[in-house]
Amino acid sequence: MALDLLSRHCRPLPEGTPPLRGKDLDPYRDALSDRWEIIDEHHLEATFEFDDFLGALAFTNRTGGAAEAEGHHPEIALTWGKATVQIFTHSIDGLSENDFILAARLDTLA
Repeated sequence: MALDLLSRHCRPLPEGTPPLRGKDLDPYRDALSDRWEIIDEHHLEATFEFDDFLGALAFTNRTGGAAEAEGHHPEIALTWGKATVQIFTHSIDGLSENDFILAARLDTLA
């Protein structure tokens, strides 16, 4: 049974929390759409495509709102018809459940 990431919210991590690695990533990856890639067990990356610049910009603005609401902020590269998003937890320099929660939210905004 896949994780229900949309029912969860990002939360502060206790000091010393290790990043998710190896098989611990599997249930989280399985809960996301295929657009998301795990890069070097360090961050998530996805490119969202749109018909024009304004569509990509509107998605970027919605992403900013969702990120602010969750208190978890991705890196976003905006160009004509595309927004590429990278997500990782800076405090642990790697992946946590928070990254997958935000990624699942962003899929609902596209």
